[in-house]
Amino acid sequence: MLTLNLSKLNGFIPEDYLVSRQEKLAQAAQMLADHSGPGGDFTGWVRLPQDYDKEEFSRIQRAAAKIQKQSKVLVVIGIGGSYLGARAVIELLCSPHYNLKQKETPDIFFAGNGLSTDALLELIQLIGDRDFSVNIISKSGTTTEPAVAFRIFKAMLEEKYGKEGAKERIYATTDKARGALKGLADTEGYEEFVVPDDVGGRYSVLTAVGLLPIAVAGVDITQLMGGACQAMEELAVGGLDNLAWQYAAARHALYQAGKKVELLACYEPNFRFFAEWWKQLYGESEGKEGKGLFPASVEFTADLHSMGQYIQQGERLMFETVVKFAPKGEFTIPDDPANVDGLNFLSGKPLAFVAEQAMRGTILAHVDGGVPNVLVELPAISASVVGYLIYFFEYVCGLSGYLLEVNPFDQPGVEAYKKNMFALLGKPGYEDMRAELEAKL
Repeated sequence: MLTLNLSKLNGFIPEDYLVSRQEKLAQAAQMLADHSGPGGDFTGWVRLPQDYDKEEFSRIQRAAAKIQKQSKVLVVIGIGGSYLGARAVIELLCSPHYNLKQKETPDIFFAGNGLSTDALLELIQLIGDRDFSVNIISKSGTTTEPAVAFRIFKAMLEEKYGKEGAKERIYATTDKARGALKGLADTEGYEEFVVPDDVGGRYSVLTAVGLLPIAVAGVDITQLMGGACQAMEELAVGGLDNLAWQYAAARHALYQAGKKVELLACYEPNFRFFAEWWKQLYGESEGKEGKGLFPASVEFTADLHSMGQYIQQGERLMFETVVKFAPKGEFTIPDDPANVDGLNFLSGKPLAFVAEQAMRGTILAHVDGGVPNVLVELPAISASVVGYLIYFFEYVCGLSGYLLEVNPFDQPGVEAYKKNMFALLGKPGYEDMRAELEAKL
């Protein structure tokens, strides 16, 4: 389903970059398979496309159907891995303009991923007096941004529908046994779905964390899981022909050759939030101990007219990974008898042909300018294709982290800003720290 073109790395990394890493790749693959590496307790995602909870999966589908029937709006509350995966898949499969389209499924809005007053007030205005439901996604229930948002929307539901009516419209995706949200959901009687103990947030899109909102949008989550399962089976076969091994080895070799930024590029505007999901996946997994490629993204061809200059002639610290999908349909460029724009040489040609040549020309220019290129090609965008790509990137990320000799499944650095924020907000127990921070400010 996926092809990988690494020919544009020639001259940038040693010819034996793959063979020289074969032993370490085999070790990394084994650690992922038997959960024995650093962070092994959080590698449940490796077999997830086959071993997922089938009963919960059915409940997700039933809950999605209930939300579709009962509500015109679903508010998904979460931050980081608790919302990026769902939004990525919905926008890639259904359009970035999903809420503007005529459809039978509810509008889906994402909240709790920031602290903007203006954004919150706008969202409340967009919901208006329409019937709505809430999916709160948090393992603990105490993460500041989603917890504040849930307070607000829970109160709105209870005011609109009463306490009993509100509980029929709140769906809690949280820890299976403990935590503030788990306790509240048990007490109030919300329908609950599980954030698995052995799957970290940024790897959780194929759990209830992502699947419930995705299903509400009308995506066939069975096909999504089927594509991921195909990737799982294919990538479990080790060896130098394994595409994940090839990509992980290339990334590691480029990093060791001095490339510090990986630029993910796509020529489809609906890929934007998939790139945001990818950035969290790789940034949190590799960026520690003073190591790791910095994950960035661009949308071509638009960003060729803004970032293209830097990519072409700026500091030579990056390489590109380009994701290319086959087009679903066809549009032919019309003829203009006056030929005002001088483009009649394109008359009668498919727009996809023009896009293809733009991509090929860009790759050649960037490689000539010192930017190595990896090309990932896939069939037309579908649920199974997206499921495959999700798993491919997750698996490569696990291999890459182990090649870097870091734990790809923790994120200790994320806690630093939280402690400072709690102190400055006056959270009990942080009084001494607050005085110290105020002095610095």
